[in-house]
Parts: sequence; C-alpha cells; structure tokens
Amino acid sequence: MKKPRVFLVSTAHPATDPRIVFKQCPTLADRYEVFCALPRADPMVCPGVRFIRLPYFRRVVWRVLLTSPLVLWHSIRLRPALIHIYVPELLPIAFVCRLLGIRVIYEVQENLHRKLHVRTLNRGAGLELAFRWFDRLARRYLHLIFTEHGYLNTYTRLHKPHVVIYNYPLLSFLEPFRQPYQPNPHEPSLLLIGLLSPERAFDTLIEALLRVVVQYPHLEAHLFGKQAISSTYIEQFVSLSAIRSNVTLYGYTDQRQALLKATGATAGLALLKPVGDYPESYPTKLFEYMALGLPVITSDFSLYRAVVERHDCGLCVSAEEPAAIARALLYLIEHPALAKAMGERGRRAVETHYSWATESTKLLDFYELVLKKHRS
Repeated sequence: MKKPRVFLVSTAHPATDPRIVFKQCPTLADRYEVFCALPRADPMVCPGVRFIRLPYFRRVVWRVLLTSPLVLWHSIRLRPALIHIYVPELLPIAFVCRLLGIRVIYEVQENLHRKLHVRTLNRGAGLELAFRWFDRLARRYLHLIFTEHGYLNTYTRLHKPHVVIYNYPLLSFLEPFRQPYQPNPHEPSLLLIGLLSPERAFDTLIEALLRVVVQYPHLEAHLFGKQAISSTYIEQFVSLSAIRSNVTLYGYTDQRQALLKATGATAGLALLKPVGDYPESYPTKLFEYMALGLPVITSDFSLYRAVVERHDCGLCVSAEEPAAIARALLYLIEHPALAKAMGERGRRAVETHYSWATESTKLLDFYELVLKKHRS
C-alpha cells in the first residue's frame, strides 16, 4: 500500500535542525512518504527522506517574496496529503494549500506574542500586523502543534485539535556522544549550545567566567550558537577581552560537531533571563545535557526548578547575577563526585520522563488524527 505523502517546510530553520531533521523526519518516514524543504538542505542527512534545498535569507521580507512562492510551487507539484509548516511567514501559503485540499499543521515553536518587543531583526509595524492577523486565522482554521504547554496560556479558543509535543532528546542520537564523566580538575571545561544573546545571559555568563578564571586560569568555555549580537559588541565586551583565551565562540554549528565537546565537560549551561516566553518554555539543551550525563546550570524559573530540583541533577541560579553563576560553576568544579552523581540522576530522569520516545508517538497519533479527519 502506498504511503501518504507529507511535506515538512521551513524557510528559516538550518539544514541540520535537530528537531525537524533528526527527530521528526525519521519518526514520520516509517509511516509516510516524507519530503522536507529547508534552506541549504543536505539531501543525505536523513535516509528515507527526500530533501528539497531552499535559498536562505536573513530578512523575512525576502523569504516571503522569494522563498514562499517556491514553497507554493513545490506544494502544488508534490500534492501532499499534509503540509507541516514551522514559521508564521508560511501561513499565507498554508491557507492556499488548504484551499487546494491539503491538510495543514502549523507548529508553534516560539511564543512571538511574548517576544516581538525584544527582537532587533525582522520586526516592524507591518510585519507585526500581518503576523497577528494570520495567527488569529491559524487558531481558527489550522491544526496546531505546540512545543511548550505554556503557550496555551496565549493560544486560547482553538477551533481545531491541537497537541503539545516537547522537544525532548532522542537518546539514540545522543548516545555516541555520551562518555564517562571525567572532567579535568585543573582545566575545567564548560559547554553551552544555543543562541548567544543578552537575553540568553551572554553578558552575565562572561562576567561570571571572569570571576572563575581567577581561581582556574586554564578554564575552557565552549560556546556554540548563532550570535544574535554583533561581533563588534562581542569583541569589545570588556570582560570577554580579559578572558578571550578561555572562551571559544563557534557560531552556529551542526549539533553533531558541538556535542563532541561534551567529553570531559564539567557542566552544561542553559541560562536564560526572564524575558518573553522563556520562563514558560523549557530550554531543549537542558534535557540534552541531562541525557549526556552532565550536571546542568540553568535559570531559577519555577518551570526549570521543577525538573532540576526534583531530580537533583544540577543547580538553578539567577541568570541576571554573575556572582550566582560563578558560585554554581565553582561548586561543580570543586565537587566532582557530587557533580557526577547529578549527571547520573539527570540521565536516569531523561530515560524515564523526558525522552523523544513518548513525543514521537504523540506526533504519529496527531498526524493520523489530522489525516483521518481529511479522509472522513
């Protein structure tokens, strides 16, 4: 029997986005004929999935004007049973597809209603007005996936079935990078994978590291992620200049390369300030560090503490206080046996409560629900 064809599309996500490429695509490929369109897509990255390479533009206006028509053309050419979009700029295309009889799933990965005011790129009165108008239509006419249950405080009065699918770790993906916890007591190593911005505590982290290197001058901090602040600001940041030899900024990197630095790491960092939707959203890397057996240092939001303190797998501190971050770093460096035990408890917690295994079932069930409604 021929598999139903589905089309996953983003005009903004990277070609190796872990959730789309390494979790959702393989999950769906067992049951569906999967096409996936991403900027600069790698056709070999996921066997059994047909990738379509899209151009990439930083500015949303160019993505709407140049990339969205290309997405529409592919949608008409492929005629999938279902199209799954990941960014609000594709909502106009989604509604055209809906008129053509294609089922639509819109995945809400960030609560822009809480974050538009802190954006420095891709904002403006016209864009915000368009987003809010199409977002209201999506609540009424589209099936929605949310990556956080906190988003349901904003997304109310939904007319179609919806589901929350957390971005929990895929253990089989992370397993090759999990090594015994053996940090160097004289040259501690820290791992951060995520966006680099003031909202994600880049400034306070650097201030904290400045305090730690006084006692551990050979400390290494490996910071992976897209820089949402200018390179000029980073290079001129006085504290960073003082510890430039201790901090390596890699920029956005394929996660498979970044995870190599987990070996020998003292801790994984997931620090966010109380901005926008952060207090109601799990940082994905929190669970990935736990899955790797690393103790975590994360923000002291109640949502995060409910995980970290429940499983005693790390420390929660204020991301706005460099001194608190520094104390947490020093504690884990100077208590390796306790840090190792935290990492082990975190790993067990992921295996039991926070793995992709449960979320993949929810994804397949939701696809079946949407397509069953279509067939009926």
